[in-house]
Amino acid sequence: MPGVTPKQSDTYFCMSMRLPTDEEAFVIDFKPRASMDTVHHMLLFGCNMPSSTGSYWFCDEGTCTDKANILYAWARNAPPTRLPKGVGFRVGGETGNKYFVLQVHYGDISAFRDNHKDCSGVSLHLTRLPQPLIAGMYLMMSVDTVIPAGEKVVNSDISCHYKKYPMHVFAYRVHTHHLGKVVSGYRVRNGQWTLIGRQSPQLPQAFYPVEHPVDVSFGDILAARCVFTGEGRTEATHIGGTSSDEMCNLYIMYYMEAKHAVSFMTCTQNIAPDMFRTIPPEANIPIPVKSDMVMMHGHHKETESKDKTSLLQQPKREEEEVLEQDFHVEEALDWPGVYLLPGQVSGVALDPKNNLVIFHRGDHVWDGNSFDSKFVYQQRGLGPIEEDTILVIDPNNAAVLQSSGKNLFYLPHGLSVDKDGNYWVTDVALHQVFKLDPNKQGPLLILGKSMQPGSDQNHFCQPTDVAVDPDTGSIFVSDGYCNSRIMQFSPSGKFITQWGEESSGRNPTPGQFSVPHSLALVPHLGQLCVADRENGRIQCFKTDTKEFVREIKHASFGRNVFAVSYIPGLLFAVNGKPYFGDQEPVQGFVMNFSSGEIIDIFKPVRKHFDMPHDIAACEDGTVYVGDAHTNTVWKFTSTEKMEHRSVKKAGIEVQEIKDSKAVVETKTENNPASSELQKMQEKQKLIKEPDSGVPVVLITTLLVIPVVVLLAIAIFIRWKKSRAFGADSERKLETSSGRVLGKLRGKGSGGLNLGNFFASHKGYSRKGFDRLSTEGSDQEKDEDDGSESEEEYSAPLPAPTPSSS
Repeated sequence: MPGVTPKQSDTYFCMSMRLPTDEEAFVIDFKPRASMDTVHHMLLFGCNMPSSTGSYWFCDEGTCTDKANILYAWARNAPPTRLPKGVGFRVGGETGNKYFVLQVHYGDISAFRDNHKDCSGVSLHLTRLPQPLIAGMYLMMSVDTVIPAGEKVVNSDISCHYKKYPMHVFAYRVHTHHLGKVVSGYRVRNGQWTLIGRQSPQLPQAFYPVEHPVDVSFGDILAARCVFTGEGRTEATHIGGTSSDEMCNLYIMYYMEAKHAVSFMTCTQNIAPDMFRTIPPEANIPIPVKSDMVMMHGHHKETESKDKTSLLQQPKREEEEVLEQDFHVEEALDWPGVYLLPGQVSGVALDPKNNLVIFHRGDHVWDGNSFDSKFVYQQRGLGPIEEDTILVIDPNNAAVLQSSGKNLFYLPHGLSVDKDGNYWVTDVALHQVFKLDPNKQGPLLILGKSMQPGSDQNHFCQPTDVAVDPDTGSIFVSDGYCNSRIMQFSPSGKFITQWGEESSGRNPTPGQFSVPHSLALVPHLGQLCVADRENGRIQCFKTDTKEFVREIKHASFGRNVFAVSYIPGLLFAVNGKPYFGDQEPVQGFVMNFSSGEIIDIFKPVRKHFDMPHDIAACEDGTVYVGDAHTNTVWKFTSTEKMEHRSVKKAGIEVQEIKDSKAVVETKTENNPASSELQKMQEKQKLIKEPDSGVPVVLITTLLVIPVVVLLAIAIFIRWKKSRAFGADSERKLETSSGRVLGKLRGKGSGGLNLGNFFASHKGYSRKGFDRLSTEGSDQEKDEDDGSESEEEYSAPLPAPTPSSS
């Protein structure tokens, strides 16, 4: 999507992209770039003319003006679809589709309270190499099922005769809404039922591989059954396009021999209802689904409040490859902020302009002499920190844009910034929480009693962090080193409630803490996640009921989790230094928030983590980490686009593969301001054909010119020296020339390598000069592609003591 913000639930946006070539091509791989946090499902179609010329449109206007062939479907962080080798969807040419159209269904839009722009989409791998086997989609769907209110079991049956050349089924996908319990598909031949696939539609609605290959031949019958329940409904439910309606869809992905291939077929009837008397019993048995694996569908009126904060979990089956989010962060080596070197960095955050805000301790240090056994600060005589403790840093050049906070704090700790740009900080020496306006002198609000540790409603004991709900203004405080609780206050600072207790034993239970050290709000799910530092885990709770939702704990965390940060779809964390004998290094983690699985681990290149104390993530994938021991702040940036709502790629990303197994990369960004299909087509005309020869000429020229120039210089030097010193200089000159040409050839190389030559000179990089690898199959490069999609079919279509910090 080219940066869209749905304004109401059950919004369907569509967008289109023209193929980057008019020649016949083949789609050989798909990769979804979306998250269950924002997108209910996506459908990708092929057609010859989109229904609209806009950059995107409401799918109510239609998908295509001609026949739309479904190529791909995704829902809820599904694993990627893998096409068998030699299989591809045929597009382009005289008979193939000229456009991709993507439909995205936004079921529940609570994630869009902040009015962010969504760029979910699909990556496609495209090749011009003819594929011997052509993929297609067979859609079985019910159009007339009615589910009576309160009915315990309702079956929806579909069946059709197959009257085409043989097709070979390799994957399937089921789809219903909230009431679906199980969907099963079969091939019926001579009265014998052969299972194609059976799955709960409440699990991630991926394309799953068939357990055993199934071939379907002329004369066979394809049959499907969806099992629903009407329990909990107060009125009958019909087949329809909204999430309060229902659907019964079975997608069968197949391949056929290229000469007989049919790309899209449908079945919307039940030609043999009596046949279902002999359907295998398994088709009527719901598949058990754990509550933490249930897919969240668009909300029904009677279940809206219940579903709103439900945990979204993705199951991981041994035979499946769970979706890998192509999100990797690396240190931004050109960012000079690593050399700022303030005092001990205790907090980092981002203001509403995405400037970095740093909270540091100046010349004060937290060490073994800072507190007595009753947690009273012992170095009060030093006075407050005399320098500005809050720095606003330009995220690009690390220039200090603003500073404040002098003569206020003794031992700064936690920092957060609310939606209005106010700073919320904690001081473990003062045992207080402060609300500060960066443009005004003095605190706007102070919680706690100065220098007085305590455990009642009016006192803190070394509070660690603050989080402010952007919707309600509620203030959450993690308290702290000597209390093991989370406290909630009203926007004006009035105590509301608290929860949590000190851990007991080696296996702490939910709600027990050992230094709740950092907080991260997940506003659209109504959750608050806590870095339970000394227990080495993250605990998440509902902000309204304080009910425990789940624990995230990995062996690679080691014994400590110091800080957490959330952006839609992703959770970031940093751990602590390993204890003696422990193997887990200190590092940063990126996790899929829905599943809790680690999808990336990162460390700095310049310097090293010693005590990474706080972490802050931006929706563009930038991550900042502040270290309290090295007095350093690092900036990390994403090297791949994120597969959730903050992805900045628009719609469909096409990776085009040339016949010669080299790669052509075309970038076609869908401009939200452009609304004419003709402009998109004009962009496509600017893309060079892979066999144009221009790149070859250009590369040859770039390689030859430096060689000619260097040879000319060498000959000129030789000529000058021979004139100046006579024949005795010839041998020395040959040696010197050999050294020059040796650098050009590179170590142990018989060929020219400009990368080695330039890399040997200060200030030059190898980038752009490394040899192109041609190993393996077709090389691939990305090509950005806009696309939009339609809703699912609802009618026929054609231990140790905590260290101080």
